[in-house]
Amino acid sequence: MTEASAGGARRHGIVVGVDGSDQSLCALSWAAQEAQQRRTPLHVITAYTVPVFAASSMDAGYATLDDQVIREGAEAVLEQAVARLADSDVEVHPSVETGDAAGVLLDLSEEAELLVVGTRGRGGFVGRLLGSVSSAVPAHAKCPTVTVPLACAPRLGQTDLEVPRSKQAPVGPEGVEKTVLVGVDGSEQARSAMLVAAEEAERWGYPLKVVCALPPFTGSLAWVPAPLDRDALYADIKEQLDAGVAWLRSHFPNVPISGEVLEGSPIELLIDATRTAWLLVIGTRGRGGFAGMLLGSTSQGVLHHAKGPVMVVPDTQDPRLEDRKNFGPMPEES
Repeated sequence: MTEASAGGARRHGIVVGVDGSDQSLCALSWAAQEAQQRRTPLHVITAYTVPVFAASSMDAGYATLDDQVIREGAEAVLEQAVARLADSDVEVHPSVETGDAAGVLLDLSEEAELLVVGTRGRGGFVGRLLGSVSSAVPAHAKCPTVTVPLACAPRLGQTDLEVPRSKQAPVGPEGVEKTVLVGVDGSEQARSAMLVAAEEAERWGYPLKVVCALPPFTGSLAWVPAPLDRDALYADIKEQLDAGVAWLRSHFPNVPISGEVLEGSPIELLIDATRTAWLLVIGTRGRGGFAGMLLGSTSQGVLHHAKGPVMVVPDTQDPRLEDRKNFGPMPEES
C-alpha cells in the first residue's frame, strides 16, 4: 500500500491551484476528472500575498485596504473557476489562501492525495511553479504532483482555452492512448513511481507500460576502460526490467503490464511520449535516465515542453518494495 492508502483517505483529497489563467483552468479540468474517478473531494485553491510598501508616510490603514482589494480579486478568480465545475458532480471545496504559492501547496501536500497545477500562468500558484521555485513543489511535496500543460486542453474538451501555436501538437480525446506510462531507471524511487502508476492504471482500467531509456553513446562514456558492449548492456537492462514487471504484476494481477527498453535520449523520449499518453509517471530522482533527469538540469525543458500530464511521485515508505528482490536481478543501490 502507498503511504496515502496505508493511512486511510487523506483529508484534502485532490488539491488544484488556480490563478485565472488558461493554464490553470486546463489543470482544473484534469483535476476534476481525476477527482470524479477517485470519488474524492476536489479542493480548488488560489493564493495571494500582500505587497510590502516601504514608504514611511504611508497611511496605517492602507495596508488593510490593499489586502481587501487583493483578496476580492482572488475570490473573483476562485468563483470563476468553481463556476466551470457547475455541471460536475464532484464535491468542490474552494479556498483563498494567503502566503507564497509554493509554500501553500507544500503545506497542503501533507494531507492531500494529489496536487495538480498548470505549467505556467499569471502568477501565484502556476506562475511561480515553473519560475524561481520550479523544483520546490515536485521535489518536496509529500504526495504526487501532476503538471498539466495547456496543450492538454483539446483532449479535455476545453475548447474555449486558447493553445498557442508554439505549444501545439495537441490531440483531441480520440487521439489519446488510454495507457499509463512510467519511466524507470532501476532506482528505488522509480520503483515507488511504478507502484503509484499501477494504482492509477488500475483505477482507470488502463494498461500500464514500463519504459527504460538506453541513451546513445556520447563522450560521457569515453572513460570506460574497455569497449562498451551495447548489446550486453541492453540485455542486462532488459532482464532487470522484466524482473521489475514480474514483481509489479504480482501486486496488480488485474492490470495489463508490459515493459520496454527504448533507444534514445531519456528526455526526448519522455517529451515525445506525453503527446499521446494519457499520463506519464516518474519518480523525483534516481540513477539517471528518466527519474534522475526530471529534477536535474533539464527539468525545465521537460515540464515546459510536455504535451500531456506528468505525475511526479515522491519517495514513499511502501512495504511492497521489500519483495522486489525475490523476482530477479536488480541494480545495486548506490
